[in-house]
Amino acid sequence: MITKRPSEARGHADHGWLDAHHTFSFASYRDPQFRGFSELLVLNQDTIEPARGFGTHGHENMEIITYVLDGALGHKDSMGNGSEMRSGDVQLMSAGSGVTHSEFNVQSDESTSLLQMWVRPAEQGRSPRYEQASFPLAERQGQIRLVVAPDGRDGALTIGQDACLYAGLLDEGESAQLELAHGRKGWLHVARGSLTLNGMSFGPGDGAAIDAESRLHFEGIHVAEFVFFDLP
Repeated sequence: MITKRPSEARGHADHGWLDAHHTFSFASYRDPQFRGFSELLVLNQDTIEPARGFGTHGHENMEIITYVLDGALGHKDSMGNGSEMRSGDVQLMSAGSGVTHSEFNVQSDESTSLLQMWVRPAEQGRSPRYEQASFPLAERQGQIRLVVAPDGRDGALTIGQDACLYAGLLDEGESAQLELAHGRKGWLHVARGSLTLNGMSFGPGDGAAIDAESRLHFEGIHVAEFVFFDLP
C-alpha cells in the first residue's frame, strides 16, 4: 500500500530568513496524524537566505541527517567539528548524550536549500558522533544511492538505528528499483521534479508512506531528486 502525503498538506513556516516545510509535526506545526512514521520523526525541507542560519542550539538522543540540495551550508559543533557542505553532501550527527551546534548559509548572495531528517536512535545516551560524506552526481544520476545505513556499507554514513536512507536522481524515462524486505516500511520524499512510484505520480514536496510493498519501481517524469527511507 502506498499512501500519498501531498506537498500542500505539509506544515509551512516563513521566518523571513528561513522558508521551511514540515512533513511531520515540528516546532509550532502540530498534526496528530503526522507525528512521524516508524522511527522517522522529522523531515523538513528548508531554504535559508544568504548569510543567515541557525544559531548555537542543542540536541540529544537523535540521529540527525542533513542532505544539501543547493548552495553551501556551514556547520560547527561542540565536538570540535567545523565543515562546509555543498550539493550532494550528506551529514549525520548522532546527538547521543548531548551536543550543541550551529548551521548557516555561508554564501553571501544565494540561498541554500536542504533536507533535514531526524531518526529515533535504537539506544539512548551514547557518546555523540559526527560523519560527513560527498556523494557525487555520477553516483546518484539514474539510480538510487545508499547514503546512510546501520552498518555503513558501500561508503554510507553509519546510523544508530535499523534504518537506511537512499538518494536518487532520475531524468525523464530513467528508472530504478528497490526491494523492501517483509515487514519493512518505506518513506518517499520528492525534493524537486516529478516521478512515479509503482505507477503513482508524485511532484515536488510530495511524500508517501509505503507498507506491504516488496518491489518498488521508480521512474522519472521530470528531473526528479528524491530520498527514500527503508524503516523497521
